[in-house]
Amino acid sequence: MTQTQGSTSGNGAPAASDRNSLTVGPDGPILLHDHHFVEQMAHFNRERVPERNVHAKGGGAFGTLEITGDVSRYTKAAVFQPGTTTDMLARFSTVAGEQGSPDTWRDPRGFSLKFYTSEGNWDLVGNNTPVFFIRDTMKFPHFIRSQKRLGGSGLRDNDMQWDFWTHNPESAHQVTWLMGDRGIPKTWRNMQGYGSHTYLWYNEAGEKFWVKFHFHSNQGVECLTQEEANRIAGEDSDFHRRDLHDAIDRGDHPSWDLKVQVMPYEEAKTYRFNPFDLTKVWPKGDYPLIDVGTMTLNKNPDNFFAQIEQAAFAPSNVVPGIGFSPDKMLLGRVFAYADTQRYRIGPNHQQLPVNKHRVEGAYTYQFDGPMAYEHTGDRPKYAPNSYGAPYSDLLGPVEDGWETDGEMVRQAYTLRAEDDDFGQANTLVNEVWNDEERARFVGNVAGHILGGVSDEILPRVFEYWKNVDAELGKRIEEKVHEGRGKDVAPHETEATETA
Repeated sequence: MTQTQGSTSGNGAPAASDRNSLTVGPDGPILLHDHHFVEQMAHFNRERVPERNVHAKGGGAFGTLEITGDVSRYTKAAVFQPGTTTDMLARFSTVAGEQGSPDTWRDPRGFSLKFYTSEGNWDLVGNNTPVFFIRDTMKFPHFIRSQKRLGGSGLRDNDMQWDFWTHNPESAHQVTWLMGDRGIPKTWRNMQGYGSHTYLWYNEAGEKFWVKFHFHSNQGVECLTQEEANRIAGEDSDFHRRDLHDAIDRGDHPSWDLKVQVMPYEEAKTYRFNPFDLTKVWPKGDYPLIDVGTMTLNKNPDNFFAQIEQAAFAPSNVVPGIGFSPDKMLLGRVFAYADTQRYRIGPNHQQLPVNKHRVEGAYTYQFDGPMAYEHTGDRPKYAPNSYGAPYSDLLGPVEDGWETDGEMVRQAYTLRAEDDDFGQANTLVNEVWNDEERARFVGNVAGHILGGVSDEILPRVFEYWKNVDAELGKRIEEKVHEGRGKDVAPHETEATETA
């Protein structure tokens, strides 16, 4: 290969100059046929892909997942067989903020993982919380817009956030997490990760199980107070991104232990609350954690844009042994995330090195389209065919399915004995937290409310928290009125009884 002395144009030919455009005399107009200048500017104008609508601000690193436990009785997935080590990529992010937003805003953190398994790529798209704000994907665009910016002023607005949350009381469990101590992790290395959704596992014998994924930080869980987060946001908006990069750079490789909860397939039909509801957790007393292995991040990206910004995560990327569940949020995301990547990066985003699978001899009937690179020449682009190109044609029941029957309807999940919107939030507040954590929570909620919630929405906010816990709601109400300096009695509401 010929080595050039200077830079080149995109076609590999030597560039005349990267410092001076071609002009008519030193003071004259630039000439259109200065093709290197035109190419540089045209590429510059297009060098950003659309940022993610959700999880725009983030960072990540590469690593491995090592399986040290034995869960082969539950799943035949190659990635989970004992002794297996799989290369992977992790991306951590905030949910609502744009590209340049501070890392330390109070917001859930995305915890997205891509595993380059021997059977294809498996993506686990989760958060640093085990639950979410809503249980039906139809609400997702509405929820996200309530967390973004007002259309007129372009400003973030706490009032519309609380307006949405109080109109959707299923959000109470997640909002309790968000306003608690774990609402702002100290670093990405110091937070837990969750698959959050319920997934399906099935083994070689065809037996099925429901599963939830947990990643426990080996660095310990540490968080920021609101005051610390505000200070850091003003000093270093890339604090979390910088911390992860610098830790790996100095050889301090963060790791998380992977554990799972497994529910026998039939038990989901009669469990005391709907196990596919994303606003609920499975109590560990019912389904204890099972050790699986360890995820370690040990390599920073060589190029942030190519390997992190263009990384395309989608829960539709599953492999044999792992399937979906009747979780409405998961099923909606199976379409939405992959379609987002087709829009954001292009229909051939899976051909990029960071997204490409590691399966030898794979054959797909996806062809052409913008930026197509891989091809199979004249081999058939249709199936079936008479020329030896492989195709799939399975018939009958699928391994990763579940039975269902009933009319086509638009309604919420069928309620079960302990299905309610506030009970698990109450348990978190009163059985998991101590007095100091509850006090900080009251301050966090009141501070957020004082950030701009209108008088029209305020009574619903107080009622929302009294439905979680009457005493807690009263303390929040008193602190808000104290902060507003109003010499008025707190708004009288009746807290709804919770299971």
